[in-house]
Amino acid sequence: MSLHPKHNVIRTCDTFDNNGAAAALGRVICHRKKRGAIMRLGLNLAYTGARISDEVRRAEQAEQLGYDSVWASEAWGADAVTLLAWIAARTARVNVGSAIMQIPARSPAMTAMTAVTLNELSGGRFVLGLGMSGPQVAEGWHASAYGKPLARTREFISIVRKIIARDGPVAHHGTHYDMPAAGPGTTGLGRPLKLMIHPSHPTPVYLAAIGPKNVALAAEIADGWIPTMFSPFRAPEVFGNALSAGFAAAAVPGKRDGFDIAPIVAAAVTSDPEKARNAMRPSLALYIGGMGSRDQNFYNNLACRYGFEDLARQIQELYLGGDKLGAARLVPDDLIDEVSLVGSAEMIKDRLSAWSAAGVTELNLTIRDETTLRTLPELVG
Repeated sequence: MSLHPKHNVIRTCDTFDNNGAAAALGRVICHRKKRGAIMRLGLNLAYTGARISDEVRRAEQAEQLGYDSVWASEAWGADAVTLLAWIAARTARVNVGSAIMQIPARSPAMTAMTAVTLNELSGGRFVLGLGMSGPQVAEGWHASAYGKPLARTREFISIVRKIIARDGPVAHHGTHYDMPAAGPGTTGLGRPLKLMIHPSHPTPVYLAAIGPKNVALAAEIADGWIPTMFSPFRAPEVFGNALSAGFAAAAVPGKRDGFDIAPIVAAAVTSDPEKARNAMRPSLALYIGGMGSRDQNFYNNLACRYGFEDLARQIQELYLGGDKLGAARLVPDDLIDEVSLVGSAEMIKDRLSAWSAAGVTELNLTIRDETTLRTLPELVG
C-alpha cells in the first residue's frame, strides 16, 4: 500500500522478551523495527444502523483529516463494493479497502474483476480484504454451503491471484471451484479465459481471521491480516504460533517485513469511559453471544482464549436465550479495554504504544463521534 507524506504514523522499536513459540509475533515486530515500522490510521465505516450518505461524508472527512484508509464491510445490508467505489470517486488520496468482501457472495472471477476495476479507477488505492463470514450468512443469505472454509479460502485466493496476474488463461480444478465448469448441467463449451484488463497497479489481498488455522493461512497466502477483537496485550501468546507457522509455510523471503496487521478497533475519546464502554457492550455481546451457534462461534472461542471462559459462556447463553441486554451487561470492562481504545486523549495516547508493539501496522478504527474522529490523528501524529 502506498504511503503519503500527510499520513500519521507511529514508529516503534519495541520488541518482546518472550522465549519460544509465543514470541513469534515479537519476531515480526523485530523485523519491522529494522525497516522502521509504522502504524497508520484507517476508518471502518458502519454497515448497519447508519445512513449510507452519512458514511460517505465521514469518509471524505477522514481524508481531509489525514487518515490513510477507509474500509467498508458487508453483512446482509449495504454491499462493500458499491460504497467503496462511490468513496473512491469522491476522494483523491485515501486508500479504500474491503473489510470484508464475503467469499461466499461472489465467484473468484467476479471478485478479481471487481478488485482490478476498483484499483484501476482509484489509481491503485484499493485493498482487497476477504473473509468467509460465518455459516449463518453463507448459507442463510448467500445460499452457499459453508463446507470447509479454510480449503475454500485457499482455493478462492489462489484463483483470484492467478486471474489478476494474467500469466495465461485460468483453469482450476479443485474441491470447491471447477474452472471451466464441468459435470451435470454444463454444456461443455466452457474454456479457460484470461482477464482482458491489464492491471497497472498491484492489488494487496488481506484475509480476515481469528482462529489459529485461519490466522496461519492469512500469514501464508495473504499480504495482510484483518483481526477482530484483537488484544495487543495477548497477541504474542494467542496468535504468535499461528503467524509463525504461516510465514514458515509461505517460505517467502522478507514476508514478515511486508505483512500488514490491520485490526478492527472501536475507539472513543471521552471524559466518561464508562458511558463509552456501555455503548460498545451490545456489539461485543452480539459477536461473543450471537455470531454463531453454541457449538461454533469463533468470537466466543477467542474470548475464551483470552481467559474469559466463564463470562463468554454466560454471555452466549443469555444472548441465544433472547436476553440481549443481559448479555451486554456481562461484557467485562477488562475485555473492552483490551480490544478497544476508550478513555481520555491522554489515556489513549499512552495505550497506543501497546498496539504498535503488538505489530499492528494499521488501526482500522470504528468511530461514532466527531470528537474521536478528529482527535485520533492528533494523538498518533
